[in-house]
Amino acid sequence: MQSRRSVVAFAAAALLLGACGTGGGGQGQAGQSSAPAGPKKVTFEFWNLATSEPGKSFWANTIAAYQKMHPNVTIKNVAIENDSYKPKLATTVQSGKAPDVYQHWGGGVLKQHVDAGLVRDLTADVGDLIPNLTTAALTAYQFDGKTWGLPADIGMVGFWYNKALFEKAGIQQPPATWTEFIDAVKKLKAAGVTPIALAGKAKWPGHYYWSYLAMRIAGVPGLQQAADNADFTGPDFVAASQRLKELADLQPFQKGFQGADYSTPDGQAATMGNGKAAMELMGQWAPSVQKDSSKKGLGDDLGFFTFPVVEGGKGAATDAFGGGGGFSLGKDAPQEALDFLKFALGPENHRKMVQVGAALPVYKGEEEAVADPLLKQVAQTVAQATAFQLYLDQAYPPAVGQQVNDSVAELINGTKTPQEVVQDITETAKSEME
Repeated sequence: MQSRRSVVAFAAAALLLGACGTGGGGQGQAGQSSAPAGPKKVTFEFWNLATSEPGKSFWANTIAAYQKMHPNVTIKNVAIENDSYKPKLATTVQSGKAPDVYQHWGGGVLKQHVDAGLVRDLTADVGDLIPNLTTAALTAYQFDGKTWGLPADIGMVGFWYNKALFEKAGIQQPPATWTEFIDAVKKLKAAGVTPIALAGKAKWPGHYYWSYLAMRIAGVPGLQQAADNADFTGPDFVAASQRLKELADLQPFQKGFQGADYSTPDGQAATMGNGKAAMELMGQWAPSVQKDSSKKGLGDDLGFFTFPVVEGGKGAATDAFGGGGGFSLGKDAPQEALDFLKFALGPENHRKMVQVGAALPVYKGEEEAVADPLLKQVAQTVAQATAFQLYLDQAYPPAVGQQVNDSVAELINGTKTPQEVVQDITETAKSEME
């Protein structure tokens, strides 16, 4: 979902600017001196996903505050919608560069950037912050004992549901088991309600279903073992695919879901926010994107519940699947970019980020700053999680993550069987992970 860059030449240029005269600046004729120059003008880009509120205003205000304190620094705020961001970042990375400061989700994608030598090692630079960050938030940005990014947000994927539509269908409480979930889908359809909003075109929202089913059936250790062995053909993963096919066969998604994006006016979030579907499986950002995409949102009718357990499965209801956003520096980023990153994601400013609902806690003891009741529920669930699994399309190398997304989309669309899905994922995993 993101990109990389390079640095030594910049430092050399800075030294030359300080040492050499150009025309009337710096050092004049022999025996003459000039007034010391002011701080060197610096411009860098800040790539992020904050195209909706409250993140959009938070980052604009943070940039403005930093620039006021450092008038020699200009920060170009490059805010890009999620589904456009991923290919733009990938293209930039493939060119052998990374943005100065850029957002991503850590895991296997960041590891690829690191291996390509495009990211700055932050281990020494952020050593003062690391002890206060939670393990769940920080893990995705650390490899081989080094830190390559700072977390800005951590949360989990779960079901966001419309209480009024559940009541209309006679569903008195959120389903706790897969059997109850399937029964709820049937009740919603019988009541003339679209059960689930899904961005079929985007694909990544669909992979949440297969990932959670694999977690609930195989357990997080089983999922880790499959990744270690680059083999997802075991019976637990076939069973996960079969369960998802069982759901897809009920045709629970909105009409035209195959062509729907996530945050467009006719996409998954807007369908949910407009009250045209009863559920969506999405991360902690869902309420704000629903409101932004639909221009209204559900208000008090919105609720949250965790992904149900699968009877007989090895996974627990308290095992969480998700992640958050974080930021890294391209290796050519100026020193001022590091200073901005530490200012923006330091404890004081990050607490403001949590208070306005633009992120969930990444620092220990920060949960109390969450004001929104639903987001507080998510934060507390993450804090109490018995296991935590990063999104598979980020935890794994990019090619494997993309294969998971593609194969799950084909399963949902009915063009691949459960057995074909696990075989395709395994073939890609063996070529990329062994």
